[in-house]
Amino acid sequence: MNRESLLFLEAFRAALEDKQVPWGAEVSPENLTGVMNLAERHKVLPMIYQSVRGSEAAMQAGPQWMARYRSATMHAVMLQTRKAAELMPVLEALQNAGVKPLVVKGIVCRRLYPHPDQRFSTDEDILVPETQFADCHRVLESCGLATKDPESEAYELPYFSREGSLYLEIHKSLFPPENEAFGSLNRFFFDVAERAILIDGVPTMGYTDHMLYLICHAYKHFIHSGFGLRQVSDMMLFAQEWGEEIDWEYVLDCSRQIRAERFAATLFRIGEVYLGFSPEKAHYPAGWQALAGEPEKMLEDLLEAGIYGKTDLSRQHSSTITLNAVADSHRGKRGGSILKTVFPPAKALEGAYPYLKKSAALLPIAWAQRLIKYGKESGTADNRATESIRVGRERVALLRQYGILDE
Repeated sequence: MNRESLLFLEAFRAALEDKQVPWGAEVSPENLTGVMNLAERHKVLPMIYQSVRGSEAAMQAGPQWMARYRSATMHAVMLQTRKAAELMPVLEALQNAGVKPLVVKGIVCRRLYPHPDQRFSTDEDILVPETQFADCHRVLESCGLATKDPESEAYELPYFSREGSLYLEIHKSLFPPENEAFGSLNRFFFDVAERAILIDGVPTMGYTDHMLYLICHAYKHFIHSGFGLRQVSDMMLFAQEWGEEIDWEYVLDCSRQIRAERFAATLFRIGEVYLGFSPEKAHYPAGWQALAGEPEKMLEDLLEAGIYGKTDLSRQHSSTITLNAVADSHRGKRGGSILKTVFPPAKALEGAYPYLKKSAALLPIAWAQRLIKYGKESGTADNRATESIRVGRERVALLRQYGILDE
């Protein structure tokens, strides 16, 4: 890791502990700007600014530097405060109408941070029984939220406030059922409504279910194009807060079923080494701790990925390789065809090219459009495809290193 990555990790840990970093003149303004660039990549800029703003290094960077990040922090915090205020009446309206919403991640995890509104959420994810979706839609419309296609058969639908800041993802299931690589994860969550709880008045999944979901959600993004450090901090803070209530053996058993036990153990190890995670406070079993792999490669991937692996298009496009590798593993095959990266099956492209849902015979047209898009993005389609294949191969090696795929 380079110096700025190490400084970023130090600042992240300080933010989680509500402390200031002890940086002096040895941290240059250039170093500091590099740290803030990483903070923006990982969508934690308010947290990092809070932990560095009082340091000698920040003072040395000058008033213009301070003003830039102070303004960005204030804007993000005010926006998050408004979103949280708009969410609670919507949840109350849903419950009053007999709908049983379960909020996942988002506001449930934000409350665990020293300054909750500094942990930014673009949207709030809410699981609703599919049988109640029509009622849910009606209530959301009455609350001033709209969606583009209420008749969509997608597993999640976005709703946005017509006049406010709130943005919701309403889930009929937590994972896309048709996805070969991670659609089967839904089997762990079919009956979560029966174990629903309230956390600070927010209806959500029980502690064990929620811990398992945080792991499965990270797993989903890891086998796609990656995820950032904030998901690790969500997991460790949730475990530390509610670990005594979590059935860790059940979570471990489910993780083993999807070959994610070493992956999850390595994330907790990263939390322990770099972010101050306490296995004792979390009641995190010693047997699971022992399963952790070497954390450095995983950490490098997290730092590079940023929030949900969207740092560059090559990484995003490489997900075809990793998803195919995992899907083939589920079918008892090894690896995944590199050709599928450039020429994926119709099912994999339906989201980007909806006409394939009506006719798979149009697949060659979709392939052509995809290659043209590659060319516009990078100058040449061949270069973009080659880079995606390189990144994909490296990430398949990571999946093997952390036990998701066979060595």
